[in-house]
Amino acid sequence: METATNVIVQPVDKDKIKGIWKIALYMALITAVEYVFAFTMDAGTLRSTIFVGLTIWKAFFIVSEFMHLGHEVKGLIYSIILPMMFIIWLIVALVNMEGAAIKDARGIVDVEGPAVEQVNED
Repeated sequence: METATNVIVQPVDKDKIKGIWKIALYMALITAVEYVFAFTMDAGTLRSTIFVGLTIWKAFFIVSEFMHLGHEVKGLIYSIILPMMFIIWLIVALVNMEGAAIKDARGIVDVEGPAVEQVNED
């Protein structure tokens, strides 16, 4: 039995390899910044916002370089990004509305400020 080998070895493109390592370094640095915020900041809205922003930044690098969307025409990029942004907004809005409805149904009231204790003078 004869085996056919029609493999053509392409020369190494050093610029592409440098680009991949550059993006991997950017993502590693962003992850390091996330770890710094995780261990130095108290939990809260600001820290969550920072995490979401840095995660979206890392997602941009992944989609742009490793999924090759950054090398496409602008029309294709917008036809993917704009509906995705609308869907993310829709999910956030629905989760917010559902959370408010559940809190309302359970009778939970948000307290704005410190609670004042009343002293009974009997």
